[in-house]
Amino acid sequence: MPFNNAAERELRAVALGRKNWTFAGSDEGGRRAAAIYSLIATAKLNDIDPQAWVADVLARLPDHPAKRIHELMPWNWQPQNVAQAA
Repeated sequence: MPFNNAAERELRAVALGRKNWTFAGSDEGGRRAAAIYSLIATAKLNDIDPQAWVADVLARLPDHPAKRIHELMPWNWQPQNVAQAA
């Protein structure tokens, strides 16, 4: 009998959060939450610390050209040099 522990571990967050997601506030709030969860899961799948990625992207967004937004996606993202930011 094959085991699928990795898939079960990933689905645990869905099962535990389901009751809380009922109170997203609105349909639009639920869609936004789903988008954020998808981005965080994508960062994890690309071996990126989601908190570091989100913090860096939010800091860079105001000055980042829209035509280069693909550079900030988890599969293309490179952390900004701390010395460069200072």
